[in-house]
Amino acid sequence: MGGSGGGGAFFHRSPSQLRDIVRKAEDKTTVAAFETKLAGVLGNLLGAYNARDTKTVRERLDGVKAALQDSIEGSFDQLLGGSVAKHTYVDGLSDIDSLVLINDSALEGKSPQQVLAKMELILARELGDQAAVSHGQMAVTIDYGDGMVIQLLPAVTAENGHFHVPSSRRDGWSKIDPVAFQEALTRRNEECAGKLVPTIKLAKAIVGQLPEAQRVSGYHMESLGIAAFRNYAGNKTTAAMLPTFFERARELVLSPIKDSTGQSVHVDGYLGPANSEARQAASHVLGRFARRMRNATAAGSTAQWQALFGLDE
Repeated sequence: MGGSGGGGAFFHRSPSQLRDIVRKAEDKTTVAAFETKLAGVLGNLLGAYNARDTKTVRERLDGVKAALQDSIEGSFDQLLGGSVAKHTYVDGLSDIDSLVLINDSALEGKSPQQVLAKMELILARELGDQAAVSHGQMAVTIDYGDGMVIQLLPAVTAENGHFHVPSSRRDGWSKIDPVAFQEALTRRNEECAGKLVPTIKLAKAIVGQLPEAQRVSGYHMESLGIAAFRNYAGNKTTAAMLPTFFERARELVLSPIKDSTGQSVHVDGYLGPANSEARQAASHVLGRFARRMRNATAAGSTAQWQALFGLDE
């Protein structure tokens, strides 16, 4: 006829054990509150980036298309690929880029630099004082002076549905398959419950705070994202995936990207061979961002997270 032993799970617990139970419960509540707040911060940032002037981006790309189509003899098919088509661009913080598919017999046999020079001449004439136009090794850059910069990579048709674009390391053409690349990104995004593309967009915004010479290119960031989340089994949230992206990218960037899309020909050639000085520098920068995120999370500080994006709380 003994008593029921009231007290349940707390019966026979020492005061120190009870304190530990209470502390762990409080810690879980604190962590959950921080995760909710961080999710809100990142969601608001994505909302702001997605709400940027998409209409102006489209209008300007349409204007570029019309200028080239009216001036280059031959067929100008479309603007395809690039960060706009993949929804990964961050206006004013990262790249807005597109491939320009040109089929012009007059350009047959011409070097990339000759094609880029012709595109620059046409666009500078057509755009006038609307924007500053220049070209580099791979692309024509259009700077509108209001924070929006568009880069155009000329592409010419090749065999088997592939295209040729300017090489990053020589005055020659490299083969790519932008459709396969976009499909690979789409598949990986679906595998990550639709969170890879927003994760890449946020990662680009963070890298966009760096001086231009220290930034990893937009296409490279996307390629690193595809590789970093292969067989990913972690939490499918941007808060969890962002530090994972930078941690894995820190290792991946040390070697040239190798995949089946053809992008490996040019996507990260600007960093040179494996373990080059430029790759080690990029690895250091990416690793530093990963550490800052982990430290911010450990401190429960959304202010430290926002500082990564150049924002005050």
